Parts: sequence; C-alpha cells; structure tokens
Amino acid sequence: MSKIIVVTPDSFGTERWRGVMQRAMPNHEVVAWQEGMGDTGAHYAVVWSPPEAFFLSQRHLKAIFNLGAGVDRILAAPGLPDIPIYRLEDAGMAPQMAEYVIHSLSSVSRGFDDYRQTQGQAKWSAKHATDYGEWPVGVMGMGKLGAHVARAVGDLGYPVAGWARSPREIPGVQVFHGDSGLAAFLARTRVLVNLLPLTAATRGIIDHELLSALKPNAMVINIARGAHVVDDDLLAALDSGHVEAAVLDVFNEEPLPQGHPYWSHPKVRVTPHIAAITLESEAARQISEGIARLERGEQASGLVNRTTGY
Repeated sequence: MSKIIVVTPDSFGTERWRGVMQRAMPNHEVVAWQEGMGDTGAHYAVVWSPPEAFFLSQRHLKAIFNLGAGVDRILAAPGLPDIPIYRLEDAGMAPQMAEYVIHSLSSVSRGFDDYRQTQGQAKWSAKHATDYGEWPVGVMGMGKLGAHVARAVGDLGYPVAGWARSPREIPGVQVFHGDSGLAAFLARTRVLVNLLPLTAATRGIIDHELLSALKPNAMVINIARGAHVVDDDLLAALDSGHVEAAVLDVFNEEPLPQGHPYWSHPKVRVTPHIAAITLESEAARQISEGIARLERGEQASGLVNRTTGY
C-alpha cells in the first residue's frame, strides 16, 4: 500500500479530490495536504496549481499526477522535483471541447446568433443554406483533444485541417506541421481553433502576423490558454474586420477583469473557462490506473516531456 497526497489551490477542492481518489483507490491511503504540514512520506502526488511549500515539504515523492491536460502551471511550480510528471489525456474533456467548438462554429456559420436577434424583433427571415466549403476549419494542436475536435468537425462536412509541431497521421484530417507548414495551414483556414499546449514556443502565437495570415472574415476560437493570444492584436483584427468573430474561453488574466474590452466587444463571446471540465470519475480512473502501473514497474500513460513542455 502506497500513500498518495492531494493538493489543489483551496482546502475545499483538496478535500473533495482526496475523497474522489480514496474511493478510486480504497487499498491506498490518500491524504489531503494542508498548509504547514510536514513530510507525509507520500510516494505519489495528485495536484493542481500546488503552492511552493508543497514540494518543499514532500521529500519522498516518486511521481506527480496533474489534474488536467495542460501542464504549464505545474512545470512553472517553484521547487518542482526532478521526478516523472503525468497529465490527464482526456478525462471526458474531448467530447465537451468538440461540442463547444461545434456550437460556436454553427452559431456563426449557420446564423443562429442572427436568428436570436430576429426572434426578438418577431421577424421571420430565413437564411440561405450554409456552404460548409466557405468555412474551412483549422485546429492548432493535434494531441488527443485536438484530433478529436478535428474529426468531429470534419464529420459534419466542414473542411478541416490540423497543425502540429511534428508530423502526425490522423485519418480524415490533413495535418500540416512545423514552421514550414504553418503558412499553408493559415492560408486555407477561416475558422481557427486553438488547442496548443502552452510552451515558450507557443506563448503569444496568436498575434498580428498569424491573424493577418488567416482567410478574410476569420473566426478565432481559443479553448487552450489565454497566454497564446496577444489581446491587443486580436482586438485590432476584430476592429479592422479581418476577424469577424472571436469565441474565448481562456484569458491572460482569470477571472477576466471587469472593464476588459472583451466583455463589451460586439464580436467577442466570453465564457468562463468552461469549454471542458474534468470529469472526476474519469480522472480518478486514469490516475489510479497510472499508479497501479508504476507500482508494477510499468510505464504509465500521459508522461510529460519537460523539454517540449507537454
């Protein structure tokens, strides 16, 4: 029996996840970390945005399991020990993200946003049928989440392509890769969906140069990290008309401050980081299976490459 320690930014979340993990692993001891706690002797940590004192106090950890697919926060954590880190590979997030993207895309391409307005005017005004060929979608980031989103959008008939740092083979999806493939990817894309990991190479990638390379009347859907976007450049592209709509679920500062231009901009839709919410039962299953593999001397899935940052 191994000891597992859980920590999140607040005591309520920490205790809740402790209970989730204990139920998933009844043969292990799961403890909730508290401020001022000494070394518990735990071998495995289940974490989300841990405080600096956490890693300074826990000296016997063998592996860390991150309660999310994005690992930029954990990699930046002070005192992070040189031990394996594992991330969630899906945990029920892929279908939610596909649903979010499809809802956002159809609201504009099918004119559902306009129909809400004409309803308020008691106006019966049907639009022409949508030509999906006029709405080529490009998904940046071809991990499990990005690949799922790309396939789901393509199944509806929208032309879809993906872009990744390295070559990928995804049935039904044309995948561009590397710096050499980025220009061609952007030139054929009208609807840009961002699902990239946040790394030093991708921070601020959605800037004036990238936005200008998209097809006219573009749409931007960001469900990855707010720091991928240069806010002033996106606002300028919206004001110029080159980008006709932006759906933003993540932001450089969260919660999005009151008074930020995104709140009131007529071409921006804001949601509070809810595009995909981790399902507790699925996350617990992935983590418990990962710990069981490590205990057997096997490799667990979701190992983070610290060099690439994902």
